[in-house]
Amino acid sequence: MKKLILKFIILLIIIIVGLVFILPAIISEEENIINQFNLKSMKITSSAFANNNPLPLQYGCQGQNINPPLLISGMPPGAVSLALIVDDPAAPGGDFVHWVMFNIPPTTSEIKENSTVSGAITGTNDFNQQSWNGPCPPFGTHHYQFKIYALDKILDLVSTARKSDLLQAMNGHILDQALLIGTYQR
Repeated sequence: MKKLILKFIILLIIIIVGLVFILPAIISEEENIINQFNLKSMKITSSAFANNNPLPLQYGCQGQNINPPLLISGMPPGAVSLALIVDDPAAPGGDFVHWVMFNIPPTTSEIKENSTVSGAITGTNDFNQQSWNGPCPPFGTHHYQFKIYALDKILDLVSTARKSDLLQAMNGHILDQALLIGTYQR
């Protein structure tokens, strides 16, 4: 019995020590991502949820599965188009893309709920659809990143383009970028 208690105490100490070292690294990584995306004046917000707060259920698989409203401000001079990527970087199989939209007119200040932007192209997400597919994590709380990019050109991509195609085409053409994070759990 004493050996069992001792093993339990040792295991508990290992877990606590592990958390002491792992949690700051996770928090630091999230802060680095946020700082990377909020360097200049461009902003992305939503009237439906605050940064690092839960997305209402209506935007995920447990609700209507519609995109949340997004507000874009602080457009840099010289912006010719915008691009939007929404993904879950901590999905069980790795980064999972929920929405890709590009060649959004730079005059766009709002993406309304349950809509796309006139003139923009919706690329292919990881559901193999050219649309918004909301959060539906298998377990735990996931952090969905809404990333908006201001670009100095219109992207020459087909409508079936994926996130990887978009990132490659944007390379060297990003004037500014901003990040909004929404959480979701089932």
